[in-house]
Amino acid sequence: MNQAETALISNTFKERGYRIVDFGEETDVCVINTCTVTEQADSKCRQLVRQVLKKSPNAFVAVVGCYAQVGTEDLLKIDGIDLIVGNEEKMDVASFIDVPQKLPEPVVRKARIKRTPFTIASVGNYEHATRANIKIQDGCDFMCTFCIIPFARGRARSRAFWDIQREALQLVERGHKELVLSGVNIGTYNYEGKTILDVIKMLESIDGMERIRISSIEPTTIPVELVEYMADSEKLCRHLHIPIQSGDDQILNQMRRLYSVREYVDFIAFVHKKIPEICLGTDVMVGFPGETEEAFQNTVKLLQELPFAYFHVFPYSEREGTPAVKMENKVDYHTKKARSQFLRELSNQKRLAFYQQFIGKTMRVLMEEPEGGLFTGLTDNYVKVGIPVERELSNQFVNVIINE
Repeated sequence: MNQAETALISNTFKERGYRIVDFGEETDVCVINTCTVTEQADSKCRQLVRQVLKKSPNAFVAVVGCYAQVGTEDLLKIDGIDLIVGNEEKMDVASFIDVPQKLPEPVVRKARIKRTPFTIASVGNYEHATRANIKIQDGCDFMCTFCIIPFARGRARSRAFWDIQREALQLVERGHKELVLSGVNIGTYNYEGKTILDVIKMLESIDGMERIRISSIEPTTIPVELVEYMADSEKLCRHLHIPIQSGDDQILNQMRRLYSVREYVDFIAFVHKKIPEICLGTDVMVGFPGETEEAFQNTVKLLQELPFAYFHVFPYSEREGTPAVKMENKVDYHTKKARSQFLRELSNQKRLAFYQQFIGKTMRVLMEEPEGGLFTGLTDNYVKVGIPVERELSNQFVNVIINE
């Protein structure tokens, strides 16, 4: 979702006459839209500030987003930051910069995060991208014990249905053929009785809209009707990223996840039966407090057996203020690192096996960019395809026979 928000913020600066430059180039203003899911994300933010000031020592530096919301005191200790803006006001950051010059002291704007439906008075700037992200939801009410997001982004709230339509129309007018629905917990979308399925149907009705892709979505929020609709739709991509986090019931319970292993397995089986060629991805957390070797092996076994095409692996990272920080039986760094590496290798094997089933088939590919001597793109079910051509194919659909 940060990509969607960054694109929106970028456009607000563009509308005010700023020229957007690539990171690393000399600049007058630098806005860093932060994540704070892990300690690594916080560390990366601090590194980015130093990199910017090394290249442009007089640049006005604004840090916005999740780290700005919950890590304000840490940010105030970093020399060179001029403006810190929390999540409620970050979309307005351009309006807070009257003159882009260094300030003697950093200014902090951290308003209370509202719980009401929201609108966004902009459209995402995706000049060099085929796909465009569109934010439909923010916040989360689930309160998993490891997660800082409810504190950083507030409670669940939905974007006005008509406002999603407005931005989508503008994105399609700009030539984007695929939109990715993004949010913190998009399956909980509810605006005046409209659900995520209503959003999808509305987007499909837009002339020129070719594909709609769902980003990460919680297993307990996916209605059966959505799966059945995906099975028959020509525009809704056969791709679901459904976090599991652990394959052990005791760990899931300690995480305060809202499902059991059996419930998750049964749902994945239902989805795969309905849509046999679907790309299924997941998130896995390793090293959560209390994760014994047996619990980890339960996760490994489950990941091996379920029809996943890939998984994202995250070593558990303590987030101050979350219940998991106070839990006992911490897993040491080296064990977390070894378990993470094992699962990443397993993910690579699963991805290869998923890809190989399409050898010999003709697939419709939305081409994106040249890469390594090939022009690459994605199928609707998230298979990355490269073809040996020299001509420009970006944002074009091509039927490709997969041969290796």
